[in-house]
Amino acid sequence: MARRPLPRILSSGSASLARGRDFARTAADSATDVFHPLLTIGRGLRVLAATARRRWTDTPKDKRGPALFLVAACILVVALMPYGPLVALGALMAAAAWHGRDRTPAPTGPGEAEAERLRALYEALVPYFALAEDPAPLFAHGGDWEKAFSQYAFDEAGRISRLRIRYPAYFTDGEAASRARIEQLLHAKSGRGREYLFDWDEEGNQLDLSVLPPLPTGIVAQRFVTAPGELVLGVTDASGVQRTLPVLDGEQTRDVPPVVWRTGARSTEPHLLAVGQPGSGTSSLLRSLALQALQHGDVLVVEGGGTGEYACLTGRAGVLAVECGLTGALATLEWAAHETERRLVAANRARQAGHPAPEDTRRPLWLLLDRPTVLGHLAHANGRPDPLGLLEVPLRHGRPAGVTVVVAEHFENLELLTDAVYAHTRARVVLGPASLAQIAGVLGAPPNTTPPALLPPGRGYARLGTGPVHRLQVPATPDPYDDATGPAHREAVMSLLPERKGPAGRPPSDGIPAGREIAAAEIAEVNAVKGGVE
Repeated sequence: MARRPLPRILSSGSASLARGRDFARTAADSATDVFHPLLTIGRGLRVLAATARRRWTDTPKDKRGPALFLVAACILVVALMPYGPLVALGALMAAAAWHGRDRTPAPTGPGEAEAERLRALYEALVPYFALAEDPAPLFAHGGDWEKAFSQYAFDEAGRISRLRIRYPAYFTDGEAASRARIEQLLHAKSGRGREYLFDWDEEGNQLDLSVLPPLPTGIVAQRFVTAPGELVLGVTDASGVQRTLPVLDGEQTRDVPPVVWRTGARSTEPHLLAVGQPGSGTSSLLRSLALQALQHGDVLVVEGGGTGEYACLTGRAGVLAVECGLTGALATLEWAAHETERRLVAANRARQAGHPAPEDTRRPLWLLLDRPTVLGHLAHANGRPDPLGLLEVPLRHGRPAGVTVVVAEHFENLELLTDAVYAHTRARVVLGPASLAQIAGVLGAPPNTTPPALLPPGRGYARLGTGPVHRLQVPATPDPYDDATGPAHREAVMSLLPERKGPAGRPPSDGIPAGREIAAAEIAEVNAVKGGVE
């Protein structure tokens, strides 16, 4: 039997019906808000009327006549008084509003499901916080969880969003392993997929657990309001820093707390090491730093992967070289080492003569190396020197010479880095998924948050020197020449690139890297100067 088609109002008008229901619901909510005082007064009048009826019913029949006469006399007196009816009406409305107010008692404790969740969490903590010799244990099987959990809060899904735990004084909260076990347990029992902040009060024997909101991922590369020598690594939590920057997030401007890395002659963290997994955003971090450094200095880029992710910087003003091959990388890094020595000699001579340092020694020089261990492997196979060995002079003497080194590497190649890189890169960044042991191995300290399993590109942790570990979200700075880059991100990066220039005003269209020519000329000049000094 053939099916009859649905009526048109049901088949094609479902969207109109849905809009109509939404409009009716919105109108009802608005009317409720507008007429809320009238509803309250009406509810109070109903309560007063019910109270009067009940008292009239409870009054004995022999006393109803005098009571009715007394009420009538009071009404007559009020009616004869000046403004008596208005005062009586106002008093009646006030009494009705008072009796008609919403007197629903506010919840004073957790619900049944929430209490069960807290009880289960308490039982899970008993093996870690209980001691058999304790005469009055705070944690015991079947004990009272309200004594251990002084403050708590839940989100809309019924999961714990904030919790304060009191623990015994004999718990070894000064040991990182003990605290890590408690944090791992709380992370598993409170709900995975969220980032938790753990604040240990060792003096008061309290642990505060709170759920951190996700960091904004819509911030792209842009001009940040910073001083010369300051670079924004990314955004972090407001509780970690005491400074905010106005940034453009999508189509709106907002103030966000940044992780600012200060470089220069007075910096205590003159060089940076970024570590991550493939696709974690280390190359995006280097592009972001390059765009910020080009505002006040020169940049040299050495790309070990050979994927051409920094081709957008080739031939730009301030970019001395972008090298992907072994020969060019060795020449560029050799020039950088000689340039560091030349700046030190020139600044020392000017200081001894009582003159300020020359202008060419004060312009910052940036060495950005992405996966240099790949070139080291090629150099070892061809019997040539390791490019990382040429970084010892810029790393050791780069701070007074105005030379900053940034190295980005993957976790699997960390053991190939030299001791000089580890010793002089006091600013550290870890991006992408990593275990607590890996993060602590790079940063020197574990984070006080739980790293989630799934992270967006550019998400990780940063630590400057011996400071605290910050959550970090790097501004999105993709390769504008990549087909997978969106139009908005491509336009944001291209707008920050300097104009193209070649050596002596010639555009770099002949295929010869500008940095290669500059490197050869500068190396010969530095060698001549050193020979004359000797």
